[in-house]
Amino acid sequence: MNASAASSSIDPAEAEHFGKLAADWWDPKGSSAMLHRMNPARLGYIRDAVNAHWSFDETDRRPLTGKTALDIGCGAGLLAEPLARLGASVTGIDAAGENVAAARAHAAQSGLEIDYREGGIEAADRSYDLVTCLEVIEHVAEPEVFAQGLAGVLADGGLLILSTPNRTALSRLAMITIGEGAGFIPKGTHEWQKFLTPDELVALLEGAGLKVTEISGLSFSPARGFEIGTDTKLDYFVTAQRASEAG
Repeated sequence: MNASAASSSIDPAEAEHFGKLAADWWDPKGSSAMLHRMNPARLGYIRDAVNAHWSFDETDRRPLTGKTALDIGCGAGLLAEPLARLGASVTGIDAAGENVAAARAHAAQSGLEIDYREGGIEAADRSYDLVTCLEVIEHVAEPEVFAQGLAGVLADGGLLILSTPNRTALSRLAMITIGEGAGFIPKGTHEWQKFLTPDELVALLEGAGLKVTEISGLSFSPARGFEIGTDTKLDYFVTAQRASEAG
């Protein structure tokens, strides 16, 4: 895939929207508060997925030492920083320059070396052992092109972890009617029609030469918060690897 094709996956309006949120991205009570609430469940899922894929010791505090990781659509670094603390050599890419600037500043304050870049998937100029893409594909201009880009930067033996909202009545109610309507999520963040069902996402990834190896739901409980399980009606995770390598 050439760079001009890859760059078409960027939606300028989406980049502008998220760039405006950069200043308080790290504020757990700010405009990205929902991401902060989701992060413990997301990080738990990622740790379990990498443990299973590479047979890591679950007690190892830096299991990704020696591995390269790409977080595409990294925002201001809410996932990139934990990946770096797990030992990975991390590259974070985001379409909004404001987010990249905020990510660089926060990483410097945290004493972390992370290679942050502005752009789309074409800004990745190498392959990576771990590719993460959380709550991003529903914001790109051309999901099929984007899926091909993800496959193109996944190293041999690597693991792709992706999450996205499902296109259901529940996601419309929770994320747009209530979430954006009540101000829990910044207005204009989501377009329900752009949400992908698991079947649609699997088809995109398979069309790009990948094999989905696991699907899990991300649901919300008022008592327990966000949790990983079998319910995919709100949001879900997939893991994938090269189809030629899947057992």
